[in-house]
Amino acid sequence: MAEKDSSVASLQRRMFEALTLVSVLAAIVSVVAATFVFRSSIVADAHVQLARECAVVGSLVEESADPVASLSALDFGDARVTLIAADGTVVFDNKVAIHQLSNHSDRPEVEQAQRNGTGASERQSQTLGFVSIYEAVRLDDGRVLRIAEDRAGVLALLWSSVGMVFAVLASMIVLSWFASRALARRLVRPILEIDPTEPDAEAPYRELAPLVSHLKTQNAQLEDQMERLRDADAVRQEFTSNVTHELKTPIASIMGASELIRDGIVRPDDIPDFAARIYGDARRLSALVSDILTLSKLDETERSRDRGLLGQAQKCDLFMTARDACDRLGDRAQAGRVMLTLDGDVVAVRGYPRLLDELVGNLIDNAIRYNVMGGSVAVTVGTKPGGAPFVRVKDTGVGIPEEDQQKVFERFYRVDKSRSRASGGTGLGLAIVKHAAKVHGATINMQSTFGKGTTIEVTFPPYVEAPSAEELEESLRN
Repeated sequence: MAEKDSSVASLQRRMFEALTLVSVLAAIVSVVAATFVFRSSIVADAHVQLARECAVVGSLVEESADPVASLSALDFGDARVTLIAADGTVVFDNKVAIHQLSNHSDRPEVEQAQRNGTGASERQSQTLGFVSIYEAVRLDDGRVLRIAEDRAGVLALLWSSVGMVFAVLASMIVLSWFASRALARRLVRPILEIDPTEPDAEAPYRELAPLVSHLKTQNAQLEDQMERLRDADAVRQEFTSNVTHELKTPIASIMGASELIRDGIVRPDDIPDFAARIYGDARRLSALVSDILTLSKLDETERSRDRGLLGQAQKCDLFMTARDACDRLGDRAQAGRVMLTLDGDVVAVRGYPRLLDELVGNLIDNAIRYNVMGGSVAVTVGTKPGGAPFVRVKDTGVGIPEEDQQKVFERFYRVDKSRSRASGGTGLGLAIVKHAAKVHGATINMQSTFGKGTTIEVTFPPYVEAPSAEELEESLRN
């Protein structure tokens, strides 16, 4: 099993850390927010309570002949009670000596009480973490009675319950750790279970749909490439086997005939026949080797996409190419009593002269080879509407059965094996035609009726004049 790369971040770990951090921060924020809410509730309750006490004590002060004595006699606990004259002078305070207190007319709660009848305010106490809550009420004679209490602020509340707060936070952190770990695993597990090799694989999350689709596409492309490689390997093996077989046949014939001549077994009168057999097999062997080399070069060109292996593409006259092929094969046509005709006019194509000659020559050679006595081969060169050059070879030969028409362009495939070998065919002619047409960007159209003949038409792209060196330099400059 491959070792895990520690330099690559783990999605599960990152999710776990993020969830844990969010959970811890949420716990802290929740505790602080709860403390603020609790503190606000305490302050609100304190205001209500002090307002009630102000009303009760105010009634007592108004009914008392000596308010100061009455207030001094009462025990207010931790509450601070202050009686303030209408001009702001402190008349009574149960916590601080009145001579130490300044005028209170500017106190917010006193101003509100003088103006509205009641007043309230809050001020931070000198004691850290506490807040002083004030409630004041205006009496009938204009004096103001104020009662105050210190209540714990947020910091004091947190400090007073620091143990409980830490316990809650610790519990929430531990719970968050386990919950985050379990949740991260649960979220990541469907991702790890994605199998892109399955054609029906589905994305566990909508955000992963493009990735899964891309993986499935890549997997399909990989399978297609593997299938092509397997097919190519099978073709290579079959090609090697066929080449070996095709080479052995003429070599064995040459060796057998020459051995008989060497050992003096052949009568002098039969030597010319044996020499002709050796010559014929040697020509067949030469043609086979030539075709194999041509196909190998075409294969290498297609594999490397380097057409420089074929030489320099140039302007070629398709009609002249067809005429040269007809002149070269004229004797064979006469020997087989096949009438060979050429029709058309000068047509320019951009291509490789030798390869075009192989293409046209193989088409004509096949048409003659698989013809009948007294048959005909008509070669036509022309231009289709739109400027596409074409060469058409039509014969009145044996034709090709429908089930074999898609196979005749395969290497060493012969519809009539005995006829092909007897006439010296290599079985590679139409394979060369197919690859040569592909190199030139041409298309092949074949129509054949068994027993009546075959027509094969190769259509090339319209000829475009190649730019000159000056034109290329000018285009680069612009």
